[in-house]
Amino acid sequence: MTSESHPHRTGGGPETPAERADRNFVELLQGFRVAVTGVQVLFAFLLTVPFSPGFARVAEGDRRLFYVSLLGAAVASLFFIAPVAQHRVLFRQGLKEPLVHRSNVYGMVGTLSLGVSMTAATLLVVDYLFDGLLPMITAGIIAVLATWLWFAEPLLRRMNGGDHD
Repeated sequence: MTSESHPHRTGGGPETPAERADRNFVELLQGFRVAVTGVQVLFAFLLTVPFSPGFARVAEGDRRLFYVSLLGAAVASLFFIAPVAQHRVLFRQGLKEPLVHRSNVYGMVGTLSLGVSMTAATLLVVDYLFDGLLPMITAGIIAVLATWLWFAEPLLRRMNGGDHD
């Protein structure tokens, strides 16, 4: 499949820039749906934690970790939802292509924020469960794994011309 055609297109001939922008936007939103579900579950859970009976005894350092995790989930939610809200505001204004490019950046920021939130939440929980270096090692592994899977590996493949599987 070339960038000029798409197998699900009903008409003959190359895909127009408007059709490509529409398709790219739909593909972005499909990906965001997966991420938003996870973010919403994490964010909803984090919003309830301070109201649990034992939270008052949480140390200052762990409260700061909680804050980072909560803030990361909130920022991720905002960035993943922004393209849909902007699409409503910009509907039929002929601005789909800039919206697609901006939405891609928003997706990257949302994904980064989600990684920060997940890493901080993991560190918080493992620090509660165990003493010593295990919490930091675990959080480090989570951060490195998220960085590799979500950013480094795809960027390396992009620089090397993509997958050839």
